[in-house]
Amino acid sequence: MFGAVQLGLFAACVVLFVPMGMAGWHLSRNKVLFFSGALFITLAVGVHLTPYFPSVSDIITSVKSSSVVDDVVVVEDRDSCVSLLHEIAWEVMPRDSQARIFTLSLLSLVLDSERVESARSFLLKRHSDYHIVVDEMGLKLDFIWAPYPNNLTNVVMEFKQKHLYPDVLVMGSGLWHMLHVTNASDYGVLLKLLKNSVTSMLPVSPKFGNDEPAMGSVSSVRSPHLFWLGMPSLINSMLNTQKKRERMSDVLQGEYEREVHKSSILREFGGPFQLLDIRSLSLNCGIKCTDDGMHYDEAVYEAELHVMFNALLIESHQKL
Repeated sequence: MFGAVQLGLFAACVVLFVPMGMAGWHLSRNKVLFFSGALFITLAVGVHLTPYFPSVSDIITSVKSSSVVDDVVVVEDRDSCVSLLHEIAWEVMPRDSQARIFTLSLLSLVLDSERVESARSFLLKRHSDYHIVVDEMGLKLDFIWAPYPNNLTNVVMEFKQKHLYPDVLVMGSGLWHMLHVTNASDYGVLLKLLKNSVTSMLPVSPKFGNDEPAMGSVSSVRSPHLFWLGMPSLINSMLNTQKKRERMSDVLQGEYEREVHKSSILREFGGPFQLLDIRSLSLNCGIKCTDDGMHYDEAVYEAELHVMFNALLIESHQKL
């Protein structure tokens, strides 16, 4: 290897200096041309010498064979980075009601970061309502704290009495009843009452896209789009109080889920509400997305929010 380098250098000297010496006398009156010729010859020599020196790829290869030196971690295989493309870092944030988190996710899409933080401070106050109007979009949002099914029935009755109906109505209930009442059968009865109230009191048929008025209703008012915010997957061992761990068991949650199905409140069972399946998303996300086994990372609710938007797009017969 050493002999080859010496030979290359000798050849370079011959190629570089002999022609330059011969042409120097003729080009001495034109210095620009002289140095241009010198630069061209130098580049040519560099091309010929390149095979005799380690390439950049060889240097990188030698570095990649290292592992950890002086706290500097070197990636040993660039292909290993490809797998990282599908790894998501879930940020675990303090949580309150899942309905509040869902609402906050919606506001994050229509407000700037400063207004979102302002909304967060008010929205995440426990056991309180929240109202906001976004004039730029003509959006009015009302969050009503109604933890039990009978509270939801009262909300529907109030809509009927005032003849004021939202364009989109998202309801959900179950966790509070499971913790404080702990009676799946009672929960099922209340859901049936809610379903009957929604079906009979809304101005038109609860079926999406059906413009035919229900019996005794006002035909000029269209029914809102109805969504049911399902209960999340509960991780019993992570629940933060003994009372929750004792009462909100996997068995009891299964009983509550069966009552939801039996009540026929969901569209898949003939009811008026389209399910937003938080349980499936939270189950897929797993323990890395929750710090209390009940409330999950905002990304879970953001994903369900997009599911709702897609459903609205389909039901409204709109096209992108």
